[in-house]
Amino acid sequence: MNKTTKALLILAVLVVAGIVLQFSGMLDPREMIATAREYSDHWWLAVLLVLLQVILFTFALAGSTFLWVAATLYPPVTAALILASGAMLGGLSAYFFSQKLTDEWIHKVENSKVYRLLQKEDNFFTLFALRIMPAFPHALINYSAGILQVKLVPFMIAAFLGIGIKSYVYAKVIYQATTTGSFAELLDFATFGPLLIVSAVILIGMVVRFYWRKERQ
Repeated sequence: MNKTTKALLILAVLVVAGIVLQFSGMLDPREMIATAREYSDHWWLAVLLVLLQVILFTFALAGSTFLWVAATLYPPVTAALILASGAMLGGLSAYFFSQKLTDEWIHKVENSKVYRLLQKEDNFFTLFALRIMPAFPHALINYSAGILQVKLVPFMIAAFLGIGIKSYVYAKVIYQATTTGSFAELLDFATFGPLLIVSAVILIGMVVRFYWRKERQ
């Protein structure tokens, strides 16, 4: 079996795994939490959660589902590390997988605002601002960065830090809610507001800098 055949085989396995996870009902947070509780004292559960995120992020599936699992079973810092690692490695996998996208998918990505923004400003600060923004579609960032061949080091650091910080904020609320039984804080602006403000300030700064440099040319 040559390298090309092996690569195609691995890709096929990942695609099938992603589809099965998405449509089998295995990604239902309640079912996942109930199952994961039985193995929460095993070290390999954290590794498994990271690997499952990698598969889902690669194919633009709901990797964020694991927020509820990790935040329920682990303290906020541990949960944030698990989620940040899975998202970063999944983003890296999606970055390279973007080279395998069909022309139709590439056209959709290139027509997105994220792609056009990264086409102009593909630095760490722009990537970080997009990652830390609440409820932002990470698949567009991953695929856009891959198509544009954004530098890998700032791409990975921005993913780890941005998603890590955001995950910690939400994981803390969810972890506390498991004892109080209330998730109202998740919808409170005091929870997601600071993340939104930081993201907006950075992006506005990037836009201002872009037009300022353009006028000077």
